[in-house]
Amino acid sequence: MTDDAAPDLRASDADRERVAEILRDALAEGRLDMEEFEERLDATYRARTYGELAPITRDLPAARGVAAPAVSLTKDPDPDGGWADRIVGGDDGGTSTWAVAVMSGFQRKGRWTAPRRFNCFAFWGGGEIDLREANFADHEIVINAVAIMGGVDVIVPPGVEVVVRGIGVMGGFDHREEGEPGDPGAPRVVVTGFAFWGGVGVQRKLPRAEKQRLREERRRQKLERKEARKQLGRASGYHDPLNLDLHGRSSERYREERGER
Repeated sequence: MTDDAAPDLRASDADRERVAEILRDALAEGRLDMEEFEERLDATYRARTYGELAPITRDLPAARGVAAPAVSLTKDPDPDGGWADRIVGGDDGGTSTWAVAVMSGFQRKGRWTAPRRFNCFAFWGGGEIDLREANFADHEIVINAVAIMGGVDVIVPPGVEVVVRGIGVMGGFDHREEGEPGDPGAPRVVVTGFAFWGGVGVQRKLPRAEKQRLREERRRQKLERKEARKQLGRASGYHDPLNLDLHGRSSERYREERGER
């Protein structure tokens, strides 16, 4: 079945989300600017049929350089996208195994492979270890952080189990994210080390792509509510020939009361 075969077929939320994903990729690659992206995204969430969705991505190539269909009408199951794909195991020891910040800072973020053991040291400085988009070398990784008059922040995504075993002297380790059970198959992150006049914090945050998806979902819902109010107004046949204000006065009477006539 092709897009032209059933242009009047009603599109589902999953169909609209597939188109939104193509638009996000195009924005990241620089094929669309922010204004074009927002215009097409609004059109995506307003679309009700395949015929309305099809033109939105027709001029955008697929990730492999092949012309991409605007919408696939084949309802293939979504890929697992679970933790199994992110625990690489084997001989992969990690993209980076250590970091040092002396009166400076370091970051490990984005697409990287967290090793089985990551050692870091911060002296009069700070570091950030962001695991939200990372792969994991094993089902359990250890982050050994030493912070002396400095700080280290560890950011984990939802679903990851966190265990904190560090020692603080006139400093501390953040235990707030402990005790939350992990998702089935999710990795375990053990945070250990030593903090002196410093601290090691652990935060649980949504991945950036998920935060963007939630923002777009709220925007879609806002557009749908706005469209529903318009349709309700048209269905009721309501019109305001006298242009009444909130107190029931016409604009002509209001001007008279103010002495403008």
